Amino acid sequence: MTTSTWDPAQYLRHAGHRARPFTDLLARVPDLPGTPPRIADLGCGPGNVTVLLADRWRTARITGYDNSPEMLARTEPYAGPTAGGGRLDFAHADATTWAPTQTYDLIVSNAALQWVPGHVERFRDWVAALAPGGTFAFQVPNNIDAPLHALMRELAASARWKERLADVLRHEDSVHDPLVYLDRLARLGCAVDVWETTYEQILTGEDPVLDWVKGTGLRPVLTALADDPEARDDFVTEYRDLLRDAYPTAPYGTVLPFRRLFAVAHKGA
Repeated sequence: MTTSTWDPAQYLRHAGHRARPFTDLLARVPDLPGTPPRIADLGCGPGNVTVLLADRWRTARITGYDNSPEMLARTEPYAGPTAGGGRLDFAHADATTWAPTQTYDLIVSNAALQWVPGHVERFRDWVAALAPGGTFAFQVPNNIDAPLHALMRELAASARWKERLADVLRHEDSVHDPLVYLDRLARLGCAVDVWETTYEQILTGEDPVLDWVKGTGLRPVLTALADDPEARDDFVTEYRDLLRDAYPTAPYGTVLPFRRLFAVAHKGA
């Protein structure tokens, strides 16, 4: 899978829908043991949802980690002391190799681990870095079989595109079955809560599903074809037409069903 170049402005065009699962995840995280708590946000993106951690834990020392220079550049306005007396910082790190060098009361990740091959193998190190009574919590899209992904993969595998886009996109196993996460975290000694939610998102505007996926799932294709704007535009046009058929527009907008998987693992005190 290619390393994607991210477009924070495009990603933030649907900031409300993208933030809602994070707030739903945080609602299930119990009180943290530290005073003040120490929090890591893996795959923090542009930082717009990382600040929600400071709303919940006002004195917390929070570090957002991301491997995208474009995303980290957008976090600068959020960095510094928080209103509750805590602090918010951001740093470059890749979740594929990130190894905590200190103890955390909460390690959280929002819609990022699907981009991390072998992420379940990292859980042992992350849980080990939790303070007694700490929590590891994450949510990931679990819709790799949905039309917006299936059609993208089918098009990328077609005769015109397969040589240029082979192994560019995420595979079907980029997110595991919920029971895989439950079993792995429970075997690490955690009390685990795993669940799924499907959000029936109403999107508006011209080709809104395409606009949505340009900020996330389509990034590997856009990156791979960045040096050939004509080919990039041709792919996007073909894909747009497929999406129009798969997600018809209604008078009130276009419905994009979006299933997400959540896990909250609490380490015993």
